Amino acid sequence: MGECDVKRTFMTTPDPVHVVGGGLAGSEAAWQLARAGVPVILHEMRPVRGTDAHHGDGLAELVCSNSFRSDDAANNAVGLLHEEMRRLGSLILACGDAARVPAGSALAVDRDDFSARVTAALEAEPLVEIRRELVDGLPPADWTSVIIATGPLTAEPLAEAIKAFTGEDSLGFFDAIAPIVHFDSIDRDVAWFQSRYDKGDSKDYINCPLDREQYEAFLGALLAAEKTSFKAWEANTPYFEGCMPIEVMAERGRETLRFGPMKPVGLRDPRTGRRPWAVVQLRQDNALGTLYNIVGFQTKLKHGEQTRVFRMIPGLERAEFARLGGLHRNTFIKSPVLLDASLRLRADTRLRFAGQITGCEGYVESAAVGLLAGRFAAAERLGAEPSLPPETTALGALLAHITGGAEADSFQPMNVNFGLFPPLSERVHKSQRKQAMSARALSDLDAWIGRKEAAE
Repeated sequence: MGECDVKRTFMTTPDPVHVVGGGLAGSEAAWQLARAGVPVILHEMRPVRGTDAHHGDGLAELVCSNSFRSDDAANNAVGLLHEEMRRLGSLILACGDAARVPAGSALAVDRDDFSARVTAALEAEPLVEIRRELVDGLPPADWTSVIIATGPLTAEPLAEAIKAFTGEDSLGFFDAIAPIVHFDSIDRDVAWFQSRYDKGDSKDYINCPLDREQYEAFLGALLAAEKTSFKAWEANTPYFEGCMPIEVMAERGRETLRFGPMKPVGLRDPRTGRRPWAVVQLRQDNALGTLYNIVGFQTKLKHGEQTRVFRMIPGLERAEFARLGGLHRNTFIKSPVLLDASLRLRADTRLRFAGQITGCEGYVESAAVGLLAGRFAAAERLGAEPSLPPETTALGALLAHITGGAEADSFQPMNVNFGLFPPLSERVHKSQRKQAMSARALSDLDAWIGRKEAAE
């Protein structure tokens, strides 16, 4: 595992930078600092303090889906972000590529292998010291450069300290986790392998078909099932649209699921040769192919209810669950108000923020902001001004949105998307717009990398 084939750029020995949080953003930030020759002290509270969502103490543990989403750099903004991060020596992308499992045009990983690779790489890095301890308040004054990358599960004492210091209310929402099923418990006489429209190798998803009567019965049971109750202080916390619990989606209307995660388009049941009324898809979750997660089925149902309701899905009547779904609270700061262009806290510029706590959403986006925070902090430690990526790149567009492009009063977590990019200067047919934006982004990124290397 080691360094996941990412090479060191240069070496020096300035004072260390403290990175608080060993998730995707913190791990990537620590790696970028070390690759630049800057010593790092990485603080991770697990296993001293666990969370409701994590299962182990490995760095960069994936607590929701095992997918980094589309890997198509020409047509998808997150795929473009993948490619930009690869060109900048991302540890998260290198280890994601090494731990890859089949998922059509998406990049999905064996979550245990992925975390193990990231952990091993950072443990083997001589410039990274990993401390397993809880940082339960604002970092002490003698930590002169700090990256706070504590993510959606920031410990309450630190969250309260940030809130009190900045004078801005921290916002919050819930992320729901999808169940994982043992492959050999899926009825293959009913379920079949196929990707929508036969994309990828056309066999990256297992499909469980429902006719209209089965769909209506499943929907009724889902709506009637007992849900997890909230604490009083959580009652008004909104969900993020990109990780909406399946039962909350179902409450929006009887057809919502059929036009969402259970849409049957691009699929045909080999038993009938026809498109089903609705389909539940499962995606491979580990390299061995022994575990599959139920796509889009994040849930806050009580565990007993999950087992009962999800076994109503044809093909899953005898499903054995390796992990049932769950719910955890997510917190983020009002970054457009609080952070400057290089992710520093305006009220105390020794502090940077990275990852989901900044209001980006998604594994890749979190790691990307960690990558930028690490590079910015490294430049500063080495006596240089941080160089911001062009806003025409996925990295630059995401950074600009977080640090000022978003409307502060209505700021909500955001996945990277082409709507964040500046418009093209030339007229391009709508069908070619994404490809043109991607080509521009990679050209501008390469020029930016070249300028940085020349300056160094």
